[in-house]
Amino acid sequence: MNIRLSAVVACVAAGALAGPVLALDFPARKPGLWEIRTGDGTGKDAAAGHTMQQCIDAASDKALRDMGQGMGKDMCSKQELSADGGRLVMDSVCKIGNTVATSHAVMSGDFSTAYRMESKSSYNPPLMGRAEGHSVMEAKWIGPCKADQKPGDMVMPNGMKMNVLDMAKNRPKRP
Repeated sequence: MNIRLSAVVACVAAGALAGPVLALDFPARKPGLWEIRTGDGTGKDAAAGHTMQQCIDAASDKALRDMGQGMGKDMCSKQELSADGGRLVMDSVCKIGNTVATSHAVMSGDFSTAYRMESKSSYNPPLMGRAEGHSVMEAKWIGPCKADQKPGDMVMPNGMKMNVLDMAKNRPKRP
């Protein structure tokens, strides 16, 4: 998966998990600039992976959650979310092309300063040559958005800037 796609997938996954969080009375993410590190889960943390930044406000955070939930409804036959102490546990079965992805994710944190998500997935048949995958995403709030940023802006690991909300508006609608 290329860096741009994996960053968008991580962002949408975070939004998909954060949406049900609100239904369980957990706090939304704090508006401002978030640094999100993603890794393959083979180490203790995501520090060895890719780092991106995302600018959000309350409306863009909700839009990203809605986008993630919409994708989940279209792609997933199972999405179960439960609270386990201060953690969220999500189990899902989703179709990605011809592949069925079965995933288990655990999310923890306070959503105003930091949160972490660890996930394990199996793919049948293998997805891009992989039968299973592990990932870690660590996010921390680093302050207000920069002057040249608007809600929905993401700065990718290679420095490229894009707005995921604009991308969603411009994608073709499915019949």
